[in-house]
Amino acid sequence: MRILKEKSIYQLSFLPNIFPVNCYFVEEEGSLTLIDAALPFSAKGILQVAKEIGKPITRIVLTHAHDDHVGALDSLKEVLPEAKVYISERDERLMRGDRSLDEGEGDKPIKGGVPKSLKTKADVLLKEGDHIGSLLSIATPGHTPGSFSFLDTRNQAIIVGDALQTRGGIAVSGQFRPFFPFPAFATWSHEVALESAIKILDYSPSLLAVGHGKMIVNPEKIISQAIKRAQIKLGKGI
Repeated sequence: MRILKEKSIYQLSFLPNIFPVNCYFVEEEGSLTLIDAALPFSAKGILQVAKEIGKPITRIVLTHAHDDHVGALDSLKEVLPEAKVYISERDERLMRGDRSLDEGEGDKPIKGGVPKSLKTKADVLLKEGDHIGSLLSIATPGHTPGSFSFLDTRNQAIIVGDALQTRGGIAVSGQFRPFFPFPAFATWSHEVALESAIKILDYSPSLLAVGHGKMIVNPEKIISQAIKRAQIKLGKGI
């Protein structure tokens, strides 16, 4: 596990040199918010870092419900029964293994690994604009229909799950990167993902924190470049 800190954000990266899977702590005055729960073996490392920081984990917030973002959730809840679990109202269904589509979502299948036997249930179903401590909830669908990003309103750092990746080169979700193609393989709608990347850029983030890859400080230029590449690929013009 590799640990990096930027602003109020701690990045915990598991298997960083092989298949990097990130989760994050957002530090509040008296507590920690965990964003995503990484892989099944990640619970021990997550709890150890919280101990080293010296603050309790009071919230577990999920960007989406793919296996590599909820892997340690059950183990963490056994140790942290009072910690509330947050996920979007839409992706709560995926959290229960339900891949069905809503009216208006087209006929593209939801891709990627979805939990089949997760015991933990969500305590809070998020909507656009909800606040979780210092975080603003932002709907950024595309990778999954209910993917969310979270903006720290104190400093404009944004944690986007798999809406963007930086491993293998920055890319909008769904755009293939040969050195790390897995987020593209697991993306539900490339077109919706592009719209969400543009939305993320509109928040003028000071820090980009992704599910797979390194954090980027002052990321607006590089996000813009990724959006332009996706627009060309999808025939959307510039």
